[in-house]
Amino acid sequence: MSIVWLACYNADMEEIELTFLPKELPAGVFGSKSKELLDIYLPAGAVHPKLRVRRSGTTHEITKKQAVQEGDASHQIETTIPLTPEEFADLEKLEGKRVHKTRYYYAENGIDYEVDVFQDALQGLVLVDIEFTTLADKAAFVAPSWLLAEVTQEEFIAGGMLCGKRYEDIAERLQAFGYVRK
Repeated sequence: MSIVWLACYNADMEEIELTFLPKELPAGVFGSKSKELLDIYLPAGAVHPKLRVRRSGTTHEITKKQAVQEGDASHQIETTIPLTPEEFADLEKLEGKRVHKTRYYYAENGIDYEVDVFQDALQGLVLVDIEFTTLADKAAFVAPSWLLAEVTQEEFIAGGMLCGKRYEDIAERLQAFGYVRK
């Protein structure tokens, strides 16, 4: 087994990111590369499940995220295990809270944005993530004018909290930021 292969499938990776609600979306977003994502959060009975089974296009994985420092959602250790389609098919049968979204990979001024457009019961919600290589890069980031509000530390916006919800369940919290349904 080569070191390169191990690097690609490292079980624990640091993730440094910020999450924003958009004010508007730049015209180029919907022309960008995209993937359909299906996330299933387990266990189904948890208020905030942290174990995620994901289908991303033709890729399948199971992931668990844990904050490096309690209370800071912007810096996490992400443990990911790739799954075969057969493994995903079996795990997909489990009772879990589901989220369906389209992720657009949009670049602007040298910054890569992941624009998540939620489907089904969360239709109208759009979140924008920016991943950084270092904490210094995160600290230096200046949000463009099309981003409305940073919501990284808002627990209600975490994937494990959004799963199984309807837009109406979070509408009041979104309106507090001045967010208008997209």
